[in-house]
Amino acid sequence: MKRWITLAAGVVLVLVGAVWVLQGIGVITGSFMTGQKLWFLIGLGAFLVGVVLVAATTRRKPTS
Repeated sequence: MKRWITLAAGVVLVLVGAVWVLQGIGVITGSFMTGQKLWFLIGLGAFLVGVVLVAATTRRKPTS
């Protein structure tokens, strides 16, 4: 049961991180985050943590 929670958290972090990266570099406009290097870095960190969580969850064997 805990495995799907970790996977869901990883997917959410990947998606949110991708949006923040795109806002930080100015691809997505209309926000106070647009064009801000800080949000690019925060988004990149969230994206990478999400990728690690997803990879760790999918590589791990399910426990009984």
